[in-house]
Amino acid sequence: MNKAAIIPDLEEGYKTLRIIFMGTPEFAVASLTKLLEAGCTIVGVVTAPDKAAGRGLQVQQCAVKQYALEQGLLILQPEKLKAPEFLEQLKALHADLQVVVAFRMLPELVWNMPQMGTINLHGSLLPDYRGAAPINWAIINGEKETGVTTFKLQHEIDTGNILLSEKISIGKDETAGELHDQMKEIGASLLLRTLQGLCKHELRESPQRGTAETEHPILKHAPKINTETCRINWNKPVQEVYNLIRGLSPHPGAFTRLQDRTLKIFHAHAVMGLSTAASPGDYETNRKTYLRYACRDGYIQITELQLEGKKKMQVEDFLRGFHFNN
Repeated sequence: MNKAAIIPDLEEGYKTLRIIFMGTPEFAVASLTKLLEAGCTIVGVVTAPDKAAGRGLQVQQCAVKQYALEQGLLILQPEKLKAPEFLEQLKALHADLQVVVAFRMLPELVWNMPQMGTINLHGSLLPDYRGAAPINWAIINGEKETGVTTFKLQHEIDTGNILLSEKISIGKDETAGELHDQMKEIGASLLLRTLQGLCKHELRESPQRGTAETEHPILKHAPKINTETCRINWNKPVQEVYNLIRGLSPHPGAFTRLQDRTLKIFHAHAVMGLSTAASPGDYETNRKTYLRYACRDGYIQITELQLEGKKKMQVEDFLRGFHFNN
């Protein structure tokens, strides 16, 4: 059967589509909210299993599950996406389309199940910044703009044909958290426009560059953030260090050491020009109003931080209660 022929060719045809939504974090909630407010038919929500977290190992529900419960939606939380019982549950929903926003990598027998396939919303201007942390890496790399993209899922992660994209400017002091909050709303609107465009047959799928075996473009990637990513190298230029701090704020946070304890830095100022500190990585403070670390060509003056075992606070509050050894 020609899949395109079954797509409603109506102004509001997207409302008749039976959609399964897949997502986990708060970023995905904005998209699910937008689709429901627009009158879309969400026949099921697939999200991560509940997990124990925190000191008391309390069982916690992800943001998408919490919202889906509030809306009275059917929720599926498979441990394994290839489990026969989960696949049967998906088939029983008779979805026309699946929408993925910040979820796990799907096996082909899942993403290829609906007649119209599966659409993914990604937080970058594909093909750049394919991977798990596109928002973080765009800021870490000092980009002036990024964007959101909708595309059709296929075998290799984040390589499917592009449907729509929209550019987003990145402010010179903007953090990953601030960009995340802006991007989730813009992405939600782009996702809705994608569904509307598909139903009106206005969209043409565009293959991404860098997907064919013969293509070898220089693409920027967005791998998962790990501990070494977050460790500050003070021998780097001050702007690179500042971008790292912005790109990891508020989570997971760039860190350094202060008197043999881990110090996370969430907000700071980048100051060009050599500090009076002896060498990169050394710090100086008046113990009242400032704490700053020397870089190769300047210094980072911290404004918000968190010492290991303590709560996040402004630098002035921290300095009032911290005992320096020297």
